[in-house]
Amino acid sequence: MKNSLYKSYDELPLFLNADTVAKVLGIAPSSSYELLHEPDFPSLRIGNRIVVPKEKFIQWVEARTGGANEGDS
Repeated sequence: MKNSLYKSYDELPLFLNADTVAKVLGIAPSSSYELLHEPDFPSLRIGNRIVVPKEKFIQWVEARTGGANEGDS
């Protein structure tokens, strides 16, 4: 498992792309592309790009982990 490059949600950009999702979750980029296409994942298609709004991503993570991660601001 890869380590996340981000230490807090405050460091994230307003919209996350597949590479950023991979870095945040500590997963392979190919896994993040699969995740972006899951029906319950909060992705948004803009032209050919798929992005994830930061706030929706945080809600998605918290819903699956039982709350906020330790150390979040």
